[in-house]
Amino acid sequence: MSILPILKWPDPRLQQVCAPVAEITPQIETLAADMLETMYAAPGRGLAGPQVGELLRMFVMDVGWKEGRPDPLVCINPMLQEIGEDRADTEEGCLSIPGVTATVNRPTQVQMVWTGLNGGRFVQSFDGFAAVCVQHELDHLDGVVTFDHLDPDARAALMAEYAAA
Repeated sequence: MSILPILKWPDPRLQQVCAPVAEITPQIETLAADMLETMYAAPGRGLAGPQVGELLRMFVMDVGWKEGRPDPLVCINPMLQEIGEDRADTEEGCLSIPGVTATVNRPTQVQMVWTGLNGGRFVQSFDGFAAVCVQHELDHLDGVVTFDHLDPDARAALMAEYAAA
């Protein structure tokens, strides 16, 4: 396994829509293992393909590992299947925009379907921080970063903060 370099905003690859993973190959398995190792080393709770320069619809996440409850997920070709009506503001950070957090309003519950490394289809509901993480990583697969969720004034202020860091 290897720790991969994480792309930093404004790298143009972070703004591109990713291609579906056609099949699970040994290269995809290695990429998933490397992405998990990279995420833990960063240290983060989620990491999407484009953040490591791979424009593929896949991400890894583990929202419990920092609290001693590791539960790593490798999500290939993920899609939201259901979106809850309740919304909340949460503070989000991003490994590709280090040192900056932004308040983003998102649904508090989502249901996602994805393919696992074993080729199986998974369906799971996520709520709270896990729902935020899923949506944040899915955004990366569609070329969306945290800045894109902000109104123009908040965006300009955070971009200036990021540029000064």
